[in-house]
Amino acid sequence: MSKVMIMDTILRDAHQSHAATRMRTEQMIPVLAQLDDVGYYSLEGWGGATFDSCMRYLNEDPWERLRTLRRYLKKTPIQMLLRGQNLLGYRNYADDLVDKLIEKCFENGIGVIRVFDALNDPRNIEASMRAIKKYGDQIKASDPTRGIAEAAISYTTSPVHTLDYFVRLAKTYEDMGADNICIKDMANLLLPFDAFELVSALKKALRPETKLHLHTHNTTGTGDMVNLMAIRAGVDIVDTALSPLGNGTSQPATEPLVATLKGTEYDTGIDLNKLIPIANHFKKVAADLEKEGVLNPKVRQVDVNTLIYQVPGGMLSNLMNQLKKAGKEDKLQEVLAEVPNVRRDCGYPPLVTPSSQIVGTQAVMNVVMGERYKMVTKETRDLFAGKYGQLPMPVNEEVAEKVLKGEKRITYRPADDLAPEYEKIKAEVIEKGYYTQEEDVLSYASFPEVAENFFKWRKAKNDGVDADLAKTGVYPV
Repeated sequence: MSKVMIMDTILRDAHQSHAATRMRTEQMIPVLAQLDDVGYYSLEGWGGATFDSCMRYLNEDPWERLRTLRRYLKKTPIQMLLRGQNLLGYRNYADDLVDKLIEKCFENGIGVIRVFDALNDPRNIEASMRAIKKYGDQIKASDPTRGIAEAAISYTTSPVHTLDYFVRLAKTYEDMGADNICIKDMANLLLPFDAFELVSALKKALRPETKLHLHTHNTTGTGDMVNLMAIRAGVDIVDTALSPLGNGTSQPATEPLVATLKGTEYDTGIDLNKLIPIANHFKKVAADLEKEGVLNPKVRQVDVNTLIYQVPGGMLSNLMNQLKKAGKEDKLQEVLAEVPNVRRDCGYPPLVTPSSQIVGTQAVMNVVMGERYKMVTKETRDLFAGKYGQLPMPVNEEVAEKVLKGEKRITYRPADDLAPEYEKIKAEVIEKGYYTQEEDVLSYASFPEVAENFFKWRKAKNDGVDADLAKTGVYPV
């Protein structure tokens, strides 16, 4: 066995899981050079909710954050998470926008792109994979550690999500050009012995040069065991988070795994002494985030509800908030029990953005209204209609008739309906006076209202006027 490689999530998923993605770039900069010297496979620093959070809450340009990370991380590739045809947002985008965003991601410093689809529909990552290969292969020619295409399988359990299902999907992604295959266990549902079996089967099926990467959380308290069993089965890379923002709803902590593997055939080659001062820095950052009220200590606790109801930590928080607004907090257990029923009706989608929100919201409505599917969200209707992609199993036809009300289902790739949109959005950004760089178009395309408020704030700051007032929309642009 060769040594195990680590991707640390401290710059992205760790604070997304614990602190609503509120870590600021200035809180990262003091230890970036030290992180670069650790010897990680990669550092996850972008994608997911960081794009939205930077503009919405932190008054930061996400592209400038990426460029800053790249200036300091000279040896270690920066990894990002991409939602397939949904890119960094929540809707399907036209193929020309997919191509342009991926081009700019690599141009601004990304080294590895992990791309996934919530439904595991390969059609929804086709355009992304095509662009990642087009631009990534050019980078790999001079630096084999960068320009990497990592296709992720959204892991879940159901009658259809069998070992054979995951092996077939992994082979499909490999044939699409994936350099790495990632098992994306977003809800920490993958149990240790199942991890051993799955990794063993995938390693046997995949080509020797294809790296296998495991991403799990520690929500249910099994994450460390999952990683260890996967390592014994031959996984190449695992995701961890430095301990100040590790464990709980985040990834298993980095330091214990490094210590555990030290001196074995799986030795990561990482010096624990290099991690300690970096961890001390992030302890202070975590304390600051807690004082700001964006880090709740409860996220570090084990939650067995995830194993029982398959509800990820973030989804659980969302359900509780929805019930609180409806004055129905006492209905939580009923909603948790309804989630698997809605999921079954929908054809067993994995519970990850956006399907987790769709299933969760519909479960709340079913309970609060006192009648199943009396009210149906547009998103639920679109899910049944195939507008998010092909569902893993056939839907409940009786429920579908009630939900769709005669609306026709589509069987083709949802993005096939979309006309090219990049130039149109660019013209709008220029007309509104927001354009300062090509990347502004992509920010606006991803989150129009959020980006527009950020652009107003940025212009006001540059003009030397009250930037916070500008973000309220009072400042004339």
